Amino acid sequence: MKKVFLNIAFIIISYPAFSQEIKGLVTYNQIFNGDTIAYIFLPEVKVLSPVNFSTDKERMEFNLLVYNVKKAYPYAKVAAIKINEYNKMINNAKNNREKRRLMKLAEDDLKNKFGDEIKNLTFTQGKILMKLINRETGSSSYNIIKEYRGKFKVFIWQTVAKIYGYDLKSGYDPLGEDKDIEQVVLLIENGSV
Repeated sequence: MKKVFLNIAFIIISYPAFSQEIKGLVTYNQIFNGDTIAYIFLPEVKVLSPVNFSTDKERMEFNLLVYNVKKAYPYAKVAAIKINEYNKMINNAKNNREKRRLMKLAEDDLKNKFGDEIKNLTFTQGKILMKLINRETGSSSYNIIKEYRGKFKVFIWQTVAKIYGYDLKSGYDPLGEDKDIEQVVLLIENGSV
């Protein structure tokens, strides 16, 4: 009886050890001099040098840029996702009439979701938003408007933009003119700001 009791006690105590799932990681491997070496592909990590400022004015300008990019960047990410979705829908359209209807639905959807919020952006935030949309989609604001609204509408918008000192055709240059914006975006993606 004592032996049965001990066996039952042992089974009860050791039950949690048997109920655990064995988890593993499938990796690639390579045999080197008779030894198997596992290797894993890791995501790319960008290491940024700390931002140093020589004057308080530079620090204030950088902090303002961080604020403006943080306001505009989420809209650019959503815009890129939506544009890709709309492009898939439009490419599957049967004819030009359905294509125009889908483009109108896409425009109305974007206006309903973000119209008021985007109207509240400052001029600088709007400029940054257009640059970030170019960064995320690989297409300038001019080309996006031309594709969805047509040549006449893009001409009007380009004229208005030129009056206010901006060009819808301007691209995104992460190594040149827009290197500060790129640095802030990388800091945001790394969770540093």
